[in-house]
Amino acid sequence: MSSMIKNKQIPAICIFLAATALIAFWQVNQCDFINYDDPSYVTENSHIRNGITTEAIRWAFTTGYAANWHPVTWISHMLDVQLFGLKPRWHHLTNLLFHIANTLLLFFVFHRMTKAPWKSAFVAALFALHPLHVESVAWVSERKDVLSTFFWMLAMGAYIHYVAHPRLKNYLAVLIFFALGLMAKPMLVTLPFVLLLMDYWPLQRFEPKKSAQQINTEASEQGAENRERAQLTARKRKGKSSKMLAGQGMLKEAKPADNKCQWALVRHLLLEKIPLFALTALSCIVTFIAQQKGGAVRSIEAFPPGIRIANAFVSYIVYIGKTIWPINLAVFYPHPASLPLWQVLGAILFLGAVTFAVIRTAKRFPYLATGWLWFAGTLAPVIGIVQVGAQALADRYTYIPLIGLFIMAAWGIPELLDKWRSTRFPTLRKGALFAASGLVLLSLFIVTRTQVGYWRNDIALYEHSVKVTDPSDVIHCNLAVAYGKLGDQRQAISYYDRAVEINPKYAEAYYNRGVTYGELGEQRQAISDYDRAIAINPKYALAYNNRGAVYGMLHNNRQAISDYDRAIEIDPEFALAYINRGAAYRDLGEHRQAISDLDRAIEINPEFARAYYNRGIVYDILGNNRKAIPDFDRAIEINPKYADAYNNRGVAYGKLGDHRQAISDFDRAIAINPEYANAYYNRGVIYGMLRNQRQEIEDLQKAARLDSEEAKNSLKSRGINW
Repeated sequence: MSSMIKNKQIPAICIFLAATALIAFWQVNQCDFINYDDPSYVTENSHIRNGITTEAIRWAFTTGYAANWHPVTWISHMLDVQLFGLKPRWHHLTNLLFHIANTLLLFFVFHRMTKAPWKSAFVAALFALHPLHVESVAWVSERKDVLSTFFWMLAMGAYIHYVAHPRLKNYLAVLIFFALGLMAKPMLVTLPFVLLLMDYWPLQRFEPKKSAQQINTEASEQGAENRERAQLTARKRKGKSSKMLAGQGMLKEAKPADNKCQWALVRHLLLEKIPLFALTALSCIVTFIAQQKGGAVRSIEAFPPGIRIANAFVSYIVYIGKTIWPINLAVFYPHPASLPLWQVLGAILFLGAVTFAVIRTAKRFPYLATGWLWFAGTLAPVIGIVQVGAQALADRYTYIPLIGLFIMAAWGIPELLDKWRSTRFPTLRKGALFAASGLVLLSLFIVTRTQVGYWRNDIALYEHSVKVTDPSDVIHCNLAVAYGKLGDQRQAISYYDRAVEINPKYAEAYYNRGVTYGELGEQRQAISDYDRAIAINPKYALAYNNRGAVYGMLHNNRQAISDYDRAIEIDPEFALAYINRGAAYRDLGEHRQAISDLDRAIEINPEFARAYYNRGIVYDILGNNRKAIPDFDRAIEINPKYADAYNNRGVAYGKLGDHRQAISDFDRAIAINPEYANAYYNRGVIYGMLRNQRQEIEDLQKAARLDSEEAKNSLKSRGINW
């Protein structure tokens, strides 16, 4: 009967988990992309922006772009673009759907292993609603978190099925889900370790299987002990002292559970997971190579070993603290230059004491050992010993590890309240437990909704981070980029100034400030900032490229080409540098070299519209309009709003005598950009050839009002005002 009741509870629990997670995170559908990683992952990634293509899938499996090898994550972003374009709400909602799926899978996995629906539901509810998980859900670039965890949960579910039905095909399902998870995010390398923990508890595979006779004997002994406990309780109610009862020998000393870990069993469990550990080793090697080549692995000089180890110990404590009291959450936590000795020693002592305690009591409370080692073990790859990035810690790193602490809470707290069972008010314990659980979940729900609100746009997110963390060069730089995107370049420069004040060796801040000065037309100041960025990072290909572009604007094409050469030397696949060098060669009249560079840019990235456009211009200069027009066609095919490509194709058609097609292209260019002076002028010239003087004068006057010197001179020569 109780089994039927529990089965009826399952749908209600699932609805509750899904609904609360959906409501808590629903604001993500109003959030925008942010300028931290989202451009490289989605909005400015040409491979992703084109959706699912054969070339894009090949790229996903062969690239180490963004200092990671995670092809499944790249393909998921491509699929989003294929289905929804670049509308941010749908990308966010996809993350949320994965989070809800992960919550439900977590509940099913633990319920199947433990047959404890309410405790499993509490673990899943904490996972669904904890504010530390907002970053993984609300940040589009962290699709890798929710996606990899989806495969983690599927792998755990498949493993439980394999334990119940140990067949090769069931084991292959575990391997496949694990491999897919690693290809979504390599942090899943700890899954084999967690499966061993599951073997210990709750699957109890470390214990030898018991015969039917042993089970019946233990049941009889347990029944006798329960009867003695009932008699003891009855005598206490009659007022007899516990001392007399002990003297009468009515209470037997409880026997510890027989949890002997026989080596044969342990060896079998380890051998069973060799294929999983092999995948782990392979993933670690590939990830390290990708991150090192991508420049994400920080040098020993930047973060000495002593600082890394100290920060790792303290970070464990900070993560525990933020789990219990989730305040002052930020998208970036600056790495400390040093830490007080008392903090480091205190962290070491605390972690050592907890580890000792849970291992010492593992026979009585196996869930505490499993939960603690889950937390400590799954967090180890990102704790900072191998420093990736400049952050001290990150909320997103807790997405899987916190499950361990949730296990400890879900099974440990009821155990603490277990003594209430012998009181006259057995329902009080249960009521207090449900009330406390509800209050905790409600509090987390409120904080999570508030935290999601900060992710609505760049400025809200970074200004919140500035308020709740130590001064951060990264956050001030990102704020500057956000203000620059809004067109407030002076405010942007003030934030860049603050970023380099915090960290005078922050090359990215100098680079971005140089970009902003360039937009303001302050080219000399831009060159100065690019110089500083290159002095700090001599392999900064982007800085060389942009400095070359500024020299090109100053008509110093030889110096520009020198910078482009250096950028290409650093990054031979830098398509934009080839395009810019091609433009510089074009301006110097070296057209064959220009075409060679543009051919190479197209070879690197066949979807780079600007490369086709620039090659079309060179062909036009060479008088080969038959070749120029297909290049403009391809540029427009890739970018249907490429006004310059329409304008120049119109010029090419005009030179070929196809005036109607030329006018059509100029019309399209003007429709895209109503302030396009050159398109009005060119259309006016064509109307003049067609002897449509009224339309010709009208277009020339419009071009002159938009400051076209050619249009002004043409009208002046004819004595016409504008």
